[in-house]
Amino acid sequence: MLASRSINRSTAFTHEERAALGLTGLLPRAVSTMEDQLQRVHAQYEAQPTHLSKYVYLQLLRDRNEVLFFRLLTDNLEEMLPIVYTPTVGEAIQRFSHEYRRARGVYLSIDAPDEMEISLRNYGLDAEQVDLVVVTDSEGILGIGDWGVGGIEIAIGKLAVYTTAGGVDPTRVIPVVLDVGTDNQTLLDEELYVGSRQPRVRGERYDDLIERFVETVTRLFPHALLHWEDLGADNARRLLLKYADRCCTFNDDMQGTAAVVLAAALSAARASGTQLRDHTVVVYGAGTAGIGIADALRQAMQTQGLSEQEALGRFYALGRRGLLTEDQAGRMRDFQVPYARSTEEVAAWSRDDDGCIRLDSVVRNGRPTMLIGTSTDPGAFTEDIVRTMAASVDRPVIMALSNPTSMSEALPQDLLDWTEGRALVATGSPFEPVLVGEQSYTIAQANNALVFPGLGLGVIVSRASRVTDGMLLAAATTVAQRSDGDAPGAPLLPGIDAVQGLSRAVAVAVAETAIAEGVAQADLDDVGAAVDATWWYPDYPDIRPI
Repeated sequence: MLASRSINRSTAFTHEERAALGLTGLLPRAVSTMEDQLQRVHAQYEAQPTHLSKYVYLQLLRDRNEVLFFRLLTDNLEEMLPIVYTPTVGEAIQRFSHEYRRARGVYLSIDAPDEMEISLRNYGLDAEQVDLVVVTDSEGILGIGDWGVGGIEIAIGKLAVYTTAGGVDPTRVIPVVLDVGTDNQTLLDEELYVGSRQPRVRGERYDDLIERFVETVTRLFPHALLHWEDLGADNARRLLLKYADRCCTFNDDMQGTAAVVLAAALSAARASGTQLRDHTVVVYGAGTAGIGIADALRQAMQTQGLSEQEALGRFYALGRRGLLTEDQAGRMRDFQVPYARSTEEVAAWSRDDDGCIRLDSVVRNGRPTMLIGTSTDPGAFTEDIVRTMAASVDRPVIMALSNPTSMSEALPQDLLDWTEGRALVATGSPFEPVLVGEQSYTIAQANNALVFPGLGLGVIVSRASRVTDGMLLAAATTVAQRSDGDAPGAPLLPGIDAVQGLSRAVAVAVAETAIAEGVAQADLDDVGAAVDATWWYPDYPDIRPI
């Protein structure tokens, strides 16, 4: 009983429970309330000297008392989210083989594909007991790249956010890492590395493993949402497109990021007295995330009345070779091609010595009203670029989204100073409030945790067979509606402190959209009541010996 992390309540067992469960004498005499335990473990947490040691402490707490872990996290989410998830989880992933303590999750090896089904079954859950599977191949971990088998921590961390922010039952989820090797030479040379010590497998063999994984998961757990996390750029988009019509699947790096940025854009449009369809958007960093954001904004513009071509014409996308243009055919990825501008349109625009049209030229000639950075190019939004943009628009919308802070395209203080407080700002990392003159500005963080927990709960409640664009738009619209970005100094997005109420509203909107679009498989008379009934809250379970 004391060894089972899901039902152990340690010193909170009453004397009657201890007698019935054979625990008499195995615990100190005093009976603690959960509030006593929370006070104790919070103090122990705060005594840890580093962020990584705080992370390790929380994982050890979870290993012995999962309910108490989630209650501590739920009650202190704004404080502890950066520890159990980004950015500290990145350090934990890098130290995974050194800090290895206890296995959690399912490890699937490229060298043992025949063990896949038994490995998933060994987790101990059957077809009706799994709502959510989060899987990574660890190639694109946060901003730190390929970290091999340590990527299991990103799946575990993501699921912890699903539970604390979105009420997803932690006993009904599975974290998975696909160990397909690593191209990280540091890991390959590391004596203690616990993963597959070989270069990352790609091509047909990789695709065969993915196909086998999707087939096995959807057969064993037919009601589960399959969440892809931190795949590499070459795989994330193509795998989502390949399987989107075959199963209920979602990629947070693409769709979650796009939805939360869309929410910020809708909030900014409202604050500036415009519609999204009226904006001209520069996306600086036209990779998987950047084009995913562009796709979401474009689709929203189309719902506001623009044709697809009219909406595409609202975007300027810049990659490593500057502005995407038609004369770069053959050097663009398929998903970038629709955003390429005509060669004739930009013939007179200034180019650098390599013949590329850079950001300053695009801002000067394209006259954008919205500037979005997903480039990891620190300081790219310079004073000259921002002032040029602000000279032609009253409320420039500027989102410097690259993580971590050291990679941000600009700092909020600078953006607001350079625009005399007129800019509507969102960032990828958390920032303290900014003072310009006598006005304080709270900076919105475009945190995916505002979207994916509620989205996942809505999918679970409705038993949706697919995650549709309409469901993602419903999530983004709900988040935007709950912001107060048009008030002086207010952020464009809600804060993490409000995420649980927000997630409930997102779940209701997503489930209602699933029903309206005909992809819901659950028969729901009252969606709100179903969401409330499904929400898992960390209270000790009632234990009765038999």
